[in-house]
Amino acid sequence: MHDRLGLRTSPPIFFGAAAVIVVFVVTTVAFTSIVDRVFEAASSWLMTNLGWFYVLGVTTFLVFLVGLAVSRFGRVRLGPEEEEPEHSNAAWFAMLFAAGIGTILMFWGVAEPISHFAQPPMQDVEPGSAAAIREAMGFTFYHFGLHTWTIFSLPALAFAYFMYKRNLPPRVSSVFHPILGDRIHGPLGATIDTVAVVGTMFGVAVSVGLGTLQINGGLARLGGIPENRTVQVLLIAVVTAVALVSVAVGLDRGIKRLSNFNIIVAVALLCFVLVTGPTLFLLKGTIESVGHYLQMLPDLAFWNDTINDSGWQNRFTVFYWAWTISWSPFVGIFIARISRGRSIRQFVIGVLAIPVSFSVLWFGIFGWAAFDIERGAPGTLVGPVVEQEDVPGALFVFLENFPWTTAISVVAIGVVIIFFTTSVDSSALVMDMISNGHEERAPTRQRVFWGLCVGVVAATLLGATGEGGLTALQQVIIVVGLPFFALGYFMMYSVLRALKEDAGERPPVRTRRWKRALPPEEAQRRVEEAGGTPEQAALLTKTGTVPMSRPSPQSGGPGGDGGAVRPRATGTGQGQEPARRGTAQHEADGEEE
Repeated sequence: MHDRLGLRTSPPIFFGAAAVIVVFVVTTVAFTSIVDRVFEAASSWLMTNLGWFYVLGVTTFLVFLVGLAVSRFGRVRLGPEEEEPEHSNAAWFAMLFAAGIGTILMFWGVAEPISHFAQPPMQDVEPGSAAAIREAMGFTFYHFGLHTWTIFSLPALAFAYFMYKRNLPPRVSSVFHPILGDRIHGPLGATIDTVAVVGTMFGVAVSVGLGTLQINGGLARLGGIPENRTVQVLLIAVVTAVALVSVAVGLDRGIKRLSNFNIIVAVALLCFVLVTGPTLFLLKGTIESVGHYLQMLPDLAFWNDTINDSGWQNRFTVFYWAWTISWSPFVGIFIARISRGRSIRQFVIGVLAIPVSFSVLWFGIFGWAAFDIERGAPGTLVGPVVEQEDVPGALFVFLENFPWTTAISVVAIGVVIIFFTTSVDSSALVMDMISNGHEERAPTRQRVFWGLCVGVVAATLLGATGEGGLTALQQVIIVVGLPFFALGYFMMYSVLRALKEDAGERPPVRTRRWKRALPPEEAQRRVEEAGGTPEQAALLTKTGTVPMSRPSPQSGGPGGDGGAVRPRATGTGQGQEPARRGTAQHEADGEEE
């Protein structure tokens, strides 16, 4: 079948992943209620019992990456030692942004801050107060700042190292080469890669689903198009078709051009909100929020909602981490491919600092603008977004408070569609790379197949489940994300072990050897026992040796032959040079200096 279809891929991985996807779609459509109950029960159990594991895992990954970057391994280049980066910094950043969390920024830019403003996560401040603003922005930056990009950075670094340093296939199984050896090319490796493809499929499908909900929300406000499953499935079909065009033309002409264009439009939208809104208020608030975020970060990194146990963290933090890590193989391999030639230190700083800085700026501007609207006219945003739970429509409700509402809303929908397109495009490329095990151009039909699968799974999650759209997406992705968190710990071990094997272990630290020192009273006692003087005792304490006269066999008293003798116990004081051998050692006492 593989040959008749004209494919050039690994049959076990390609057909194995395809079979799992087909079974999921057919089962979900045929047994909707049963599938709903299974995912609801599984996600509920995981959130109740393992939510802490998701929270601790991401913080652990962040500490590992920072430690690796500042260590001696930070200078290791992800590729041949002489190779320069393939893409400029500007193009690199644009592709990082568009393929990473572009859709997330558009979907949650207004909804996240205003939700926490109305319902403070820690329940320790008055809703709608100044303290609620500070807490809302701290949690927003926590969810879409360092921790989110840490989830992308860890697998990206691992892929880049094993793909371009050890020249292994662009597959998730390659990361486990230090553990499995050549078994990554056998059934065990194929199983790992099949799971990675399926998990990536669901992660990207959730992102596509969120984008579809937002597009539908925008069209409903602009043109009165109803918000229902039929419309959402049609939107997925249309946008997936557009994405397949980009899939067919490849990375440089497709993803790269769309990314560069979209980042320009997104920045223009950001500037529009900044200029037409209360500019000074937004700038001051954003800078202030950075300080609040850094102040809250140590607590947030380990916070598990233990006291209140309200379930809030499961709906937000656990969902975000599970969703993000489920499509981290796709984003990771994509980032690895565009980051070849950079050092580990450059990679970690770039992937963490640059996109995080933009995310902070984006959420700061949109968040503070939302607070300004809500405080000026209470209920304008909290009513529809929080009380009516119209999260997908939050951005468009927000834009109704700015000039040129219709035109700007159309632009916003266009940005979401392009982010949607680049996500499908990038994921199809990466899933094809995992399946065929190389970066050379493969038959276009393979990438088209994976792009179609993303659209079908997204449509199934939104249109063929009994739960509401966002709830269904959350339940599925929390279950899918668990094995990827476990894989993250193995990734850290593999990267560190590979670096030590390839760069060499650091040699043990060697120090100078010191003689044993005696306290003054003991030195004096021993010298006196040997018939010495106090001056000789002091010399023994400092140098560890002292010339002394031993009684002559003939005379039986001091003096005699005047030979230099050494007391039984010697040592040096700290900071003193070791005494020279031979000048104060009695040959007959048999002691080692």
